[in-house]
Amino acid sequence: MNERYAKITGWGKYVPERVLTNHDLAQMVDTSDEWIVTRTGIRERHIRGEGDTTSSMSVAAAQEALDVAGITAKDLDLIIVCTSSPDYLLPSVASQVQHMLGAECGAFSLVAGCSGWVYGFTTASQYIRAGLYNRILVVGVEIISFALDFTDRSTCILFGDAAAATVVEGSDEPGGLLATELGSDGSGAMALYVPDGGSTSPVTQQTVDERRQYMRMDGQEVFKFAVRTLASSLKRTVYQAGLTPDDIDLFIPHQANARIIEAAARQMRVPIEKFYMNLDRYGNTSAASVPLALVEAIEEGRLREGDTVAMCAFGAGLTWATAVVQMGTAEESVADSLFSAARARYLARRTSDIVLDSAQSALLPLYTFLYERRKKR
Repeated sequence: MNERYAKITGWGKYVPERVLTNHDLAQMVDTSDEWIVTRTGIRERHIRGEGDTTSSMSVAAAQEALDVAGITAKDLDLIIVCTSSPDYLLPSVASQVQHMLGAECGAFSLVAGCSGWVYGFTTASQYIRAGLYNRILVVGVEIISFALDFTDRSTCILFGDAAAATVVEGSDEPGGLLATELGSDGSGAMALYVPDGGSTSPVTQQTVDERRQYMRMDGQEVFKFAVRTLASSLKRTVYQAGLTPDDIDLFIPHQANARIIEAAARQMRVPIEKFYMNLDRYGNTSAASVPLALVEAIEEGRLREGDTVAMCAFGAGLTWATAVVQMGTAEESVADSLFSAARARYLARRTSDIVLDSAQSALLPLYTFLYERRKKR
């Protein structure tokens, strides 16, 4: 039996028309454009309009992805919708999307916070590589604004709404997903959560009065988790693919905070120019963050056929997920040729990283302390 590969063949996005700038937020909560940009890199975000729902935004992004892939919804074997903000608690928003698209296949929702789409893409790739399905639609979508308390500047300045979708198809040609890592640390679950609305604490008049239906976040804990996780997971997964960071054409990190991304670039000793960022325009769009950046990187020519991209997300759970993907046909890994010069460079870079990573780990608490000190000014 020939080995099956899972490749991204279609992509699309939907972003609500309404734009909420930092100046707009300054009229609602004690903040300013300078304060937000300095601490996050975010300048504006998109907020859903009157007719936008998680299902409708998913369908709009999905239709673009289907068109790019040159297929119709009836060609799909499975739909995975990754979100923490479905239209309803029941039914699954994935079933709504399946019906609205006119697809005739299975569908399910996947909840992994901001890591959702990478979890979904990895799941779809494994279905395809196992030979069970051939064409799968993976949507990352979030209307996070409904869960924001616009009197709390620690959260309301960070998030926006968006949807992005990819078609993942089977192929006999090498490429697609090269390596992946999925992680979870539930001990940090309460660092980013919505207190009420679930079975543990249903919504009551008292909980509404206490504004417990809105997101709450321990910013310092999430920041430390993100800085610790982003670079380390990216490096582990890149090496798992038999590559080094130098072999990656573009890094697409979760678009949560520019300072986190800059810290990851320093830890990986990779030029910041190799890290794609669009958070200044969209903020943190949670499960839509990585696929939205992927779509825009392709549209802008930053990511081309044949390029290798490393994507990493982190978020509520606390979860993280990383995937290294070959956008075209994969060449032989630099780690596969035992006696090549490329193999020697690969081993040298890994050895160097082990030594430098130990030093950076020792300095991480100091860096976090300095960041928090600047943040409070």
